[in-house]
Amino acid sequence: MSAKKLYLANPYGFSLQQRELLLPPLIDALTALGAEVWEPFARNNTIDPTQEDWAYQIAQRDLADVAACDGLFAVVNGSPPDEGVMVEVGYAIALQKPTFLLRDDFRRCSDSDQYPLNLMVFAGLPARGWRDYYYTAIAQLPDPHKALHRWLC
Repeated sequence: MSAKKLYLANPYGFSLQQRELLLPPLIDALTALGAEVWEPFARNNTIDPTQEDWAYQIAQRDLADVAACDGLFAVVNGSPPDEGVMVEVGYAIALQKPTFLLRDDFRRCSDSDQYPLNLMVFAGLPARGWRDYYYTAIAQLPDPHKALHRWLC
């Protein structure tokens, strides 16, 4: 059986420091669980930014990758989280892809007492047990009681 393809929605590729320091441990942790990680900055880095429609090309490729993957893992840090990541999360939810969220940012950005983010971000997670799909540290990823481990293993 081939590994499940997991789209890694994240804003880390915009910063050299984040790309070098934050992205590798996350990719390593997901790969260690058996996922084939599709990281958009690595996958779509061949587009020439001097072309007039470069941004459109990247956006279309990212959406095609979300559609082609089996599930989506999103880094939802920030207040609010990165807009592109939120579009990818919404698209995955619309496609009924399994969606997993990582937020190790302690700031709340929600009007809800139940959810730490805008309630729409949780629309693709189960009403009961949504916390199994929500991670607050990379160290939680291999937890066999959490949803990502159950889905991948």
